[in-house]
Amino acid sequence: MDLISIRRKYKNRRNIIIVLFLIVIIALSIVIIQNVQQNSLNEKIYLSYNKQCEQAKAKDEEILEQKRLEEEKRLREKLPNLTEQGKANLANIYKADTKKVYLTFDDGPSKTVTIPILDILKQENIKATFFVLGSRAELYPDILKREYDEGHYIASHGYSHVYSQIYSSPQAVLDEYNKSVIAIRNAIGQPEYNPHLFRFPGGYPGGKYFSIKQEAGQILEQNGVLHIDWNALTSDAAGAKTTEEFLSELNRTVGTKQNVVVLMHDAGTKKATAEALPQIIAFFRERGYEFDNFYSIIK
Repeated sequence: MDLISIRRKYKNRRNIIIVLFLIVIIALSIVIIQNVQQNSLNEKIYLSYNKQCEQAKAKDEEILEQKRLEEEKRLREKLPNLTEQGKANLANIYKADTKKVYLTFDDGPSKTVTIPILDILKQENIKATFFVLGSRAELYPDILKREYDEGHYIASHGYSHVYSQIYSSPQAVLDEYNKSVIAIRNAIGQPEYNPHLFRFPGGYPGGKYFSIKQEAGQILEQNGVLHIDWNALTSDAAGAKTTEEFLSELNRTVGTKQNVVVLMHDAGTKKATAEALPQIIAFFRERGYEFDNFYSIIK
C-alpha cells in the first residue's frame, strides 16, 4: 500500500471517529437537554402541586374558620340576653295581636317523660320551654343537653322544689335560682348561660308564702331575673290521667285568649302528659295558634 493510500485510510478513520464523537456529543446533549426540560417540567408540576395544596389548605382553613364563626354565632344566639325590650316583651306577653302558644314543662328532666316529649316536639317541629329543677338537671344532664341542642328554651324552676326550703327567705329563692343555673350550665356545657327566667314552684300569686315570693320577686328582678306563670292548664298537676281530661281543661282555660302559656309537667310520674301531647298540639293547630318559646321573648 503506497503512502497516499495509507494517509487516505487514516484520514477516513479519523473522520469516522470525529463523526462518531460528534454523534455521541449530540446524543449526550439531547439527553441532557431532555433531562433539564424534564426536571424543569417536574419542578413546575411540583410547584403547581404545592401551590394547589397550599390553596386547598388555605381554603380548608377558611371553611373551618367560617364554620367556627358560624358556630360561635349560633351559640351566642342561644345565650339569652335580657334587655329592656325583653322585659317589655314579657310584660306584654298576653297582649299580642297574633295567636301564639308557649308550651311549658315544669319539674324535669326525667327519662320516662321528658324523652318522649322531646321526640314528639322534634317530630312536630315545635320548640318549647322547660322550667327545669337543678337537682334533676344534675341527675340527667344528657337529657337537658338534648333539650338545649334541639332549640328549646331552658329556664329555672329552682333547685329543690321543697317549699319550706326554697321559701325559707327571699334570698333563699335567689340562691335556689343561682344553684339551678349552675346545674344547667354544667349540663349543657355553656358556662355563660343564664336564662334570666324563673317560675316559682307552686306559682307566684297567693298561698302561704306569698309575702316571701313578693320580696323574692324584687330581689330576682334586681339580679336580672324575670318570672312567669301561665294562663292555661291541662290539669296534669291536679292528677288528670286521660287525654280527654287534658283537652277539657285546655278548652276551659284557653277560651278565646290570643296568647297562651300552657302549664304542663315532665316529671317522671307525668306519663299522661307525654301521651296527650300530640292531641294538645292538634288542639292549638286547629285553632290557628303559632307555637313559640321564650327565645322570642328574651332574645
